[in-house]
Amino acid sequence: MVLLRHIPFLKSVLMYSFTAFGGPQGHMGMMVKTFVQKRKDLTEDELLEYNAFCQMLPGPSSTQTVMLIALKRGGIPLAIVTLLLWVFPAAFVMGLLSFLIYYFQQGGIKGNNQLPLNLFDYVQPMSVGFVFFAAARMMQTSIRFVATASIMVGSMVATLFINSPWVFPALLVLSGIVSNFSNNRIPAPMQKPKRINWMHLWSFGAIFIIAGVVSELARTENWQHGRIYNLFENFYRFGAIVFGGGQALLPMMYIQFVSRSNSQLLTAGQLLTGYGIVQAIPGPVFSICSFVGGMAMSQYGGMWQVLGCIVATFAVFLPSTLLLFFLFPIYENLKHHVIIFRALEGINAAIVGIIWASGIFLFRSIAFDHALNFEWTNLVVVIITFSLLYYSKVPAPLIVVGWLLLGWSLH
Repeated sequence: MVLLRHIPFLKSVLMYSFTAFGGPQGHMGMMVKTFVQKRKDLTEDELLEYNAFCQMLPGPSSTQTVMLIALKRGGIPLAIVTLLLWVFPAAFVMGLLSFLIYYFQQGGIKGNNQLPLNLFDYVQPMSVGFVFFAAARMMQTSIRFVATASIMVGSMVATLFINSPWVFPALLVLSGIVSNFSNNRIPAPMQKPKRINWMHLWSFGAIFIIAGVVSELARTENWQHGRIYNLFENFYRFGAIVFGGGQALLPMMYIQFVSRSNSQLLTAGQLLTGYGIVQAIPGPVFSICSFVGGMAMSQYGGMWQVLGCIVATFAVFLPSTLLLFFLFPIYENLKHHVIIFRALEGINAAIVGIIWASGIFLFRSIAFDHALNFEWTNLVVVIITFSLLYYSKVPAPLIVVGWLLLGWSLH
């Protein structure tokens, strides 16, 4: 089997899925350490380019980025296996959480649906260290001129002060335009145009329409267990239109499953519990969909609850996967045109600025305790993590395990 020769790569993906904390920003630091420095599957410039491309697509950007790394190595089959390995651990944990909360409540435990998070006290500052490491490393290769440095600083400032998910695609487009005025590089000749498979686009559109029709029939005809069809349509729609990552996904799920009085499937407390837990475990933030899908089907019994976890997870990742497979060959062909090629330098600089801003945002959120006292311990954890990543050869998974063990031993 062709995939057998990629076993070492898949082992690294599985290890990455168990140790990639901190959301999309923290994942970038882990990708640099795992796939660029250790395995050399791609260069830092390629990783920046992949990440910039994925920022312009709906869906989970860090998931799409690691899929592109696999796509480069072994094509679509390896990308699909990589997606499964990356998503499964976090989705399994979040699905299990839906069972824990539901059965705790059924057993009469009232108001106690919060799981202890103190074991993860050092995970958040550790993740900030990963973010700053990714920004520092990428700055070395992407910021070479005054123009790119200006784009990086401008993107960082805009991200810090403009509170909108649309700021990311806007910055990427603007940066690409600016770098065309300050760059006269000439792209290398394109070796061979990439084949474009239109079936992925037709599949994306057909599933969107069919899911909507079936979901509406299930609702109006009052099908038994029709909720499972509604769930597929809901999460497929989320995956097709959400920009800005898991943070943008949360308000959509709140409106769909909590605030609608005629179809409330879970409480605000349950949704926030799931969102809190998903921040503390490795893997994609979109794995919260496994939790929500399980909670939505919990009243029908265990088998239907498992099915809810699977359907919600599958549906939310499917549209972005189909769009990725369709649009990436088009992008690969276009980037050899001089305008696109020159734009990439500005786009990469903007991504570095966005990563710096993300690190500042994340640190600001953990810098003070409830009494507004500065948390010096968190600053020390950030500095130690950054130093180990930047100046030593300690494997990233060992750094993660070390902070988890320290948190466990102190609590």
